[in-house]
Amino acid sequence: MSEIGLRTSRLLVKDVMSSPVVTIEENAPVNKVAELMDKHGLGCIIVTSKDGKPLGIITERDLVGRVLAKNTKPDSVKASEVMTSPLITIEPDATISEAARRMSRLNIRRLGVIYKGQLIGLLSSKDILSVMPELLETIQEHAMIEGENRAQEATEEGALLAGYCDRCGVWSDALKEVNGEFLCEDCRVEFESEE
Repeated sequence: MSEIGLRTSRLLVKDVMSSPVVTIEENAPVNKVAELMDKHGLGCIIVTSKDGKPLGIITERDLVGRVLAKNTKPDSVKASEVMTSPLITIEPDATISEAARRMSRLNIRRLGVIYKGQLIGLLSSKDILSVMPELLETIQEHAMIEGENRAQEATEEGALLAGYCDRCGVWSDALKEVNGEFLCEDCRVEFESEE
C-alpha cells in the first residue's frame, strides 16, 4: 500500500491501538486473570513484574491449553507459569503495515506498544482489521484516479487504451475516445456510420 503513496498507508500504530492496557502482576493466580478478562471483555492480559515492566501475555488460548486442558486448578497456578514470554512489542510510530508484517512473520495476533520503556497500548489483528475498509476504499479511489489520468494522457496522445467499451460493454485492447466515450473498434465504426 505504501508504494502507491496513500496518506492512510501511513496510518500509525498509535492511531489504532487499544489503551490503556489491562495488566496483572506475575505472581497473581490464573483465576484472577480469567476474572479480569471476563470483567473487561478481553481476549488477553499483559503480565507485569512488581515494578510494572511487561513480561509476557496470557491469551484465552493460553488458559485453555495450559490450565483447562491439563485440568489444573486455576487458583494454584501463577500468571508467570502460564504466560507467553517475552511480550513482542512495537513502537507507537510504526506503521500499521509494519505491525501487520511483524504479526504475520511471528504468527501472533497481538503486539504490546512500548514508548520510552513503558507499555502504553496493545495492538491486535482485530484493531488492524477495523481500519481495513477505509484503506481498501482509498486504494480503490486511487486506482480510479490513476485510471482517469491514464485515459486523459492517452486521449491527449491519441493512443489506444484497453478496457470495457462504454457503448457495448465488451473488453477491447483498442479503445479510443469519441465524444467523451471510450469505444471499441466496432462501436467506433457504428458511431461513424450513424453520423
